[in-house]
Amino acid sequence: MAFAAGHLAENPLPPGIVGALSLGGYQLLVDVAGVGAGRLGQQAFLLVAADPDPAVPDPGTQISLHQSKLRDEREMAAFTQLAAELGYLRLSGYRIALERAGMRTKIKVVNPATGGVVATIPEKHPGRLLGGGASAATLLASVRGLPPAGAPPDLRNPEQLRQMLLTMALRDETLGGAQAADLADRALTIAAADSSLDPARALEAAKSQA
Repeated sequence: MAFAAGHLAENPLPPGIVGALSLGGYQLLVDVAGVGAGRLGQQAFLLVAADPDPAVPDPGTQISLHQSKLRDEREMAAFTQLAAELGYLRLSGYRIALERAGMRTKIKVVNPATGGVVATIPEKHPGRLLGGGASAATLLASVRGLPPAGAPPDLRNPEQLRQMLLTMALRDETLGGAQAADLADRALTIAAADSSLDPARALEAAKSQA
């Protein structure tokens, strides 16, 4: 599924959602294939663009896994990593199906070959009083091992390669979002200069230059 770079920045949450949930002025931390992580103060959430549908010309950006109060920065990092992994799954052939639940949206990751739902992201973080079973970190662990559902991303496409590099860089928990983006950009330059390097080796080469 192809989304232009910067899609979520150019298509922010609709004013009705922003006003109702008091999310005006949120920060977009990552955007991979139309899936991103947002933050406003201690609130964290996923942002997702719906798959193109001729019947719905402008579905807009939607919000999922809304957490009203982060406990620490590790939780925010998990949101960022989860968004990147979901975007990468979309790049690798999975379909992102959205199911509105009030002002928020449940995400279903669908294998198009079987029609089966392989992962579900709830519209709200359950909170620790309900056990916290669907935390960003738990969901991240469940989707990270999923195999591709189709052809891998076209690494000849610079934007798809960059999004793949960004996802891989964010798997390093010592890197913040801005650091991962910078590393991905440097790895992209290295890969463009040496086509024999796969993404993992390009990232290693970029780290060694830091």
